Amino acid sequence: MALDTIYIYVDGSCEENRNVTSETPAGWGFCVINGDNGLGRGHGDLIYEESGKVITNGEVEFFLGAEVGSNNTAELSAIAHALRWLLQQNSDSGVIIKGDSQYAMNITTGKWKAKANRNMAFRVQELWKEVRCTMEIHCEHIKAHRGHRWNERADHLAFRAMKGDSALPLQFWKPGKR
Repeated sequence: MALDTIYIYVDGSCEENRNVTSETPAGWGFCVINGDNGLGRGHGDLIYEESGKVITNGEVEFFLGAEVGSNNTAELSAIAHALRWLLQQNSDSGVIIKGDSQYAMNITTGKWKAKANRNMAFRVQELWKEVRCTMEIHCEHIKAHRGHRWNERADHLAFRAMKGDSALPLQFWKPGKR
């Protein structure tokens, strides 16, 4: 990877991950970091971040094919929105997407075949292919809830989006996760 690599940390959050429906609240978030060394100490500078709710209504703008709100659809949404952001950039930097969902990363890159969320998986894979045509991009797994500054920030963005409360400070900790 080039020296001017940017890192994008992605995460999803779901209120309840059992018996999910199209009404189950789920959110996604990503943050783009310049100057990160990728070692988990949270170096670098935040250059962009975005978050939102998982959209399950096919008539709403930016619908990606999610049939339910779940942790998996939230993780895939985070990657998809990060890829959309990349497509709008005019950059020759290499990109590493770091996330704590091996499922979402392996579905995105086509290493795994989707058994559920097939329409969504197809759309995210198409975005991945489109970005790969314009820049060098890779995915790397990061362990969740280990105190990594940027992974935690993406997690917090996703949690706030799922809760629908952008007033929640990014420094909060989920109950039971202290």
